[in-house]
Amino acid sequence: MKPTSRTEETPASDVPASDAPAVDIPSSAAPRKVLEAKHPLAIRWFHWINFPVLFIMIWSGMLIYWANDVFRVGLGKFTLFNFFPAWLYEKLHIGARLAEGMAWHFTFMWIFAINGLLYVAYVTFSGEWKHLLPGKKTLAEAIQVVLHDLKIRKQPLPRAKFNGAQRIAYTSVVLMGLGSLLTGLAIYKPVQAAILSSPFNGLAGATGYEVARFLHFWLTLGFCGFFLVHVAQVIRAGWNNFRAMITGYEIVEVKPVTAQAFSPAQAMSETVLTAGVVETQFDGTQFAKTVEDKCIPGQGSSDAAADAA
Repeated sequence: MKPTSRTEETPASDVPASDAPAVDIPSSAAPRKVLEAKHPLAIRWFHWINFPVLFIMIWSGMLIYWANDVFRVGLGKFTLFNFFPAWLYEKLHIGARLAEGMAWHFTFMWIFAINGLLYVAYVTFSGEWKHLLPGKKTLAEAIQVVLHDLKIRKQPLPRAKFNGAQRIAYTSVVLMGLGSLLTGLAIYKPVQAAILSSPFNGLAGATGYEVARFLHFWLTLGFCGFFLVHVAQVIRAGWNNFRAMITGYEIVEVKPVTAQAFSPAQAMSETVLTAGVVETQFDGTQFAKTVEDKCIPGQGSSDAAADAA
């Protein structure tokens, strides 16, 4: 779809902005809804492959842990509670399935590892890392996100692909995945992969194997915590945010340009950009982003929850 405007007759660059009288550009009647690209196809594949694989890894890990459930929360000889109570094993039918758990776990760990390595490689070489890695202002942004979610901050959050809290969370998950892979290999092959556990020998009076198992267990609980918060935030953000991880596109509203005086050169350029919004529904999102950045400065997110998911 080709946008029509006066620029087809007279290029904006040919009209001297300083010599021509100003004209008025009327505002649109209502905000436009446009498609904005959010998640590339590769990212979506990695995400949806990792979701069931990680679930199977946690479930099979529970079957293995049952055989030697030594971890607890307490101080000294005082135990607040053990991981996990006997009734949980009974309800989930986890007991006496060690061999089955090992078979599942040691099969899907390769899928988990390969999917994770491909994800890191893609993010690195595609430039997606620019949207994910924390920067100097990320911590301050993350604090503002938390304040916004707690209804303390009233102003809408700046629109961004990932906010500060998401950058920290997603980068942490990648590091947790690496830690789970290395500690898992140290447990799986304690002799062949002794180089992974030997640095921990003697730590708190434990062997390197025991420390690796301890770290592996708590990293798994960290994944469980991330999963619960992530799902809760997705539900809170709504269907539009969830659909973006399936289709790759998110529906956003672009506010109309307010009526104001422009030189003819500016007016013609403005018309092209405004008309370009319609084109985004068929050919991509670059024009929509241009309108948002250049014609509507300072626009915040109309959906605060989407920024926090």
